[in-house]
Amino acid sequence: MIKPVIHNRILIIGASGFIGNTLYKELLPYYDVYGTYASQEGLFSENQVFFEFIAEENSIIEILNEVRPSIIISAIKGDTKTVLKTHELLCNYVTNVDCRLIYISCAHVFDAKGDFPSYENDAPLAESLDGKLKLSVEKLIRQLPKEKFVIARLPFVLGVTSPIIIQLKQAIKHQAAFEVFPSLIVSATTQSKVAQQIHYIINKDLNGIFHLSSEDVMHHDELFRDISEKISHKKPIFKNVFSRNDDHFLAILPKVNLLPKNYRITLEEVIADSTLKDEIITLKAK
Repeated sequence: MIKPVIHNRILIIGASGFIGNTLYKELLPYYDVYGTYASQEGLFSENQVFFEFIAEENSIIEILNEVRPSIIISAIKGDTKTVLKTHELLCNYVTNVDCRLIYISCAHVFDAKGDFPSYENDAPLAESLDGKLKLSVEKLIRQLPKEKFVIARLPFVLGVTSPIIIQLKQAIKHQAAFEVFPSLIVSATTQSKVAQQIHYIINKDLNGIFHLSSEDVMHHDELFRDISEKISHKKPIFKNVFSRNDDHFLAILPKVNLLPKNYRITLEEVIADSTLKDEIITLKAK
């Protein structure tokens, strides 16, 4: 027998990851938040609200029955078979209790297209493994009643502590190579803005598909050259990679499900948020 859910209790699956942990920190002061981790045991194993969950080895059911969340946020990664199985179980759980599922997807569900930016109601088409997996999970989730789910698609996620910005800073520091894609046109956001937006979606009980992205686009190489210039007077060795001859888009934009103005972001703000002044001073001093 499935026990009743506990109101305002959130379970973040993948709470030890970059996006999941950002969401955990944002939501913790306002909700009863639990999370799962797959690695970094020393950091999370002593935390009573974190459960070890390795999708290839465990079933999510035991954790669901113990936590009894009213909101599930899925930000997990893994191989196709186990990720799909986990989301089948999540959808079954959500169907049978008073619970909503928020799935963190990405722009790669459109990566087989490329002639234009993609909007919420455009038909996805993926060619990469990650894009195909995300799209398969989206199809599962879209079988739920509309009020039961949110699909939050993310573009490139930057920010001071994002993996790609850390990689860029290391490339600047060591005068190492950093790959950029001059023919690729992208949108972007920051981890802090994504956390604010998801918080708003939960608080306002919204549902449907959201593109949590900047309102504008930019060439990939220009974006990272601009960020590099603001971080330091030094430069990495920018390595131009041309996956196609012509310009193509890997960009999602919000159009249908627009959030209030203060929950939107521009690429100018993304660049500023990814190059905070104290970080610039620290790097230049080295």
